[in-house]
Amino acid sequence: QVQLVESGGGLVQEGGSLKLSCVASGPAFIRFAMGWFRQAPGKEREFVAGISWNSARTNFQDSVKGRFTISRDTAKNTVYLEMNSLKEEDTAVYYCAAGVVFGTTSRSYYYWGQGTQVTVSA
Repeated sequence: QVQLVESGGGLVQEGGSLKLSCVASGPAFIRFAMGWFRQAPGKEREFVAGISWNSARTNFQDSVKGRFTISRDTAKNTVYLEMNSLKEEDTAVYYCAAGVVFGTTSRSYYYWGQGTQVTVSA
């Protein structure tokens, strides 16, 4: 069993930056691919970024490429999502997820955090 706890969300103006963290419990963290998803009001949850178990691969939704960075620190059981040049359309609840498959869909991930709110104001 893996528990995920996100933090770092908040209110920021357009063009600003935030860094989200997701701390995972348990030694299995090192074996999992990690992903960040988001869900805006009235919309479906969507993939934002993913990182493989060994950090060798990352992928991003097209709308965040060049603005967001994903990384992980195995020693701290933590995955990060650094978000720069934020836009109003980035406003959503951001979820951290862990899974065996390095994928871009929710089906690839078994464990989910509770989410952290990111609000970008104009």
